[in-house]
Amino acid sequence: MRYTSDLTDEQWEQIKEYFPAGNKSKYDKRDLVNAVLYLVKTGCQWRNLPKDFPNWKAVSMFYYRAQKKRSMG
Repeated sequence: MRYTSDLTDEQWEQIKEYFPAGNKSKYDKRDLVNAVLYLVKTGCQWRNLPKDFPNWKAVSMFYYRAQKKRSMG
């Protein structure tokens, strides 16, 4: 864990099935989820996401795609 907002291994095991591999993303899904959790916990802006997370644009696209899938059921 790098940040207190990061998922533990046990937490990731419980939710990883909701983030299947197979798309063309060059970023690990767990890293993307951890970046979103960091944003939510700290309230930082997308562009101020620490550099050890995936690119802020990739994180925002991941978040908004997940939101769209969630709202579609």
